[in-house]
Amino acid sequence: QVQLVESGGGLVQPGGSLRLSCAVSGFTSHYQAIAWFRQAPGKGREGVSCLSSRGGYTSYADSVKGRFTISRGDGKDTATLQMNSLKPEDTAVYYCALGPPCDLNPRLNSAAMDYWGKGTLVTVSS
Repeated sequence: QVQLVESGGGLVQPGGSLRLSCAVSGFTSHYQAIAWFRQAPGKGREGVSCLSSRGGYTSYADSVKGRFTISRGDGKDTATLQMNSLKPEDTAVYYCALGPPCDLNPRLNSAAMDYWGKGTLVTVSS
């Protein structure tokens, strides 16, 4: 059974940083990409960033380019999202998900993803 567990969320002041982690377990074959999504209160789920497992291809939503960085974590099947210069509009529940290679899902369509974590809350507020 595939399981994704996010961690690292919390309360941070505007301009601050947070580092989210996603741990993947139960996957016997190599997955194609891991991505981060977020959902703010009253809004739909938005693709944030994607990392392909082969070649290291990455993509970012325009709203986070230059501020967020996706990378492999220290563990074998982990991924991190380093979030800098956080803004109040970054407040959301952040989810990690497994799905197709990033270049085959350029708009980070959530419907294309196969497995999801339960999310971690990020609140940016003074």
